[in-house]
Amino acid sequence: MNKKIVFQLLILALLFASCRHDTISPVAQETTPPIPNYSNTSQWHIVDRQAPVDVFYIVSTEIGDYKLDGFDCHFAHTYLDSLRQPLLGEMVGVDSLLSGSLNFFSPFYRQCSLQSFASDSLVAARCPLAMRDIVDAFNYYLRHLSGGRPFILAGFSQGGMAVVEILRHLSPEAQKRLVAAYVIGWKVTEEDLSAAPYLRPAQDSSDLGVVICYNTVRNDSCAIPLLSDGNRMAINPVNWRTDCTPATFTTSLVPDKLTVALDTTSLLLHLNGYSRTDYILPLFGREGNYHTLEIPLYQESLRRNMALRAERYIEQHKTR
Repeated sequence: MNKKIVFQLLILALLFASCRHDTISPVAQETTPPIPNYSNTSQWHIVDRQAPVDVFYIVSTEIGDYKLDGFDCHFAHTYLDSLRQPLLGEMVGVDSLLSGSLNFFSPFYRQCSLQSFASDSLVAARCPLAMRDIVDAFNYYLRHLSGGRPFILAGFSQGGMAVVEILRHLSPEAQKRLVAAYVIGWKVTEEDLSAAPYLRPAQDSSDLGVVICYNTVRNDSCAIPLLSDGNRMAINPVNWRTDCTPATFTTSLVPDKLTVALDTTSLLLHLNGYSRTDYILPLFGREGNYHTLEIPLYQESLRRNMALRAERYIEQHKTR
């Protein structure tokens, strides 16, 4: 895989290796950037391939705390190039890895900074603003950009949280156009299922209207609670099984032969054979947690799977 693409997907790690807890300001003193106007094309990265199916992708956490008009700001500014570039880098990288011949739509949004995930209270206080932006962007996409086409939802990390938020607000009409939803490096909780009881976990490689969810670790002790505690669904993105059958695969990311298996109790993927030095995510990371690799490790399998589900959706709806 192109090293530039790997860099784009792991830019979160490179940006925030020196993050500090003591830079966080009290929630009561939040400074927020302007609201994104999704009728403005600058607020989107769109690749129109004239395909019958779209990918609607939401980027992961790509910014840290910064100064805005002299005050601490914990949300991305979607109109400032310096803060847009990391988001755009992930958009371009993920499109090249996953979309294939599908159309790609990705909105800029006032995502929360990495430091906002230092505690549950900060997540609860700050993430609703970011999630409102995403719901607004998705609703604009449905009304003005989708042309009635079926769509795949996908997001990584904070973007996975946003996919779940969209699913919680999905109208019955939009549900019919959902090919599948990929919640990568995040969780679907009992509360989420109660809010959206139509949500169904994927059972194989080609079922439709389902949720694909996974988190990868060396073993259960390496799990990051924020990302996976309370998760209620998971599938192996290599063999597309929900039991503990292992799958062996290779990737251009590493020269090793890797094996991944789903632990049906913890609903975590256990990865064996990865020999590179583990990168520890700032603030809440753990050795042996492969959060930053969730897309690069499985990118070939994910791309084929998106194409397969899209093809099956189109085939099923030809005569309707």
